[in-house]
Amino acid sequence: MLTVKDKTFVPFINQTTIESRIAELANQINQDYSGKEPFLVIVLNGAFMFGAELMKNLTIACRVTFIRVGSYQKTESTGVVREILGLTESLTGEDVILLEDIVDTGLTIQQVRQQIETHNPASLAIATLLFKPTALKTEVDLSYVGFEIEDQFVLGFGLDYDGFGRNTKEILVLEENHKEAV
Repeated sequence: MLTVKDKTFVPFINQTTIESRIAELANQINQDYSGKEPFLVIVLNGAFMFGAELMKNLTIACRVTFIRVGSYQKTESTGVVREILGLTESLTGEDVILLEDIVDTGLTIQQVRQQIETHNPASLAIATLLFKPTALKTEVDLSYVGFEIEDQFVLGFGLDYDGFGRNTKEILVLEENHKEAV
């Protein structure tokens, strides 16, 4: 159990399970991009731990850059993307893998995808650590999904509550909304 500000969170997905699943995703990416050199675009702040763990398991040549967007306020998605820090590298002709911590409504990742597509990549795939299919408000094409979860508020392994809690090694769920753990 962990209390962050005014909310209590309980264990949901443990560190070993997270690391094992990310290693599986990396193996799939290693196969899918064999002979290629993908450019990983990590969406900050939430996906930094997912991106780091994934990169530790990639054996293919790759590069990385970061973009920062925000659409959450407290525990709710605002549905409005604010680009805070944009790309400085050219993605023209690159095989891009966009890394996100969580896809729930799909609005944020769809808007980010559209922004990336304006840079004319050769290909664009999306990898997300967590996916809430029941919360979707728009269709998204996800190539790599770590875990499908119920529509619950989660924290840890890069995900936050009002800026706090990103530094936990596991993923926790809001106690009052706790459903079955993965």
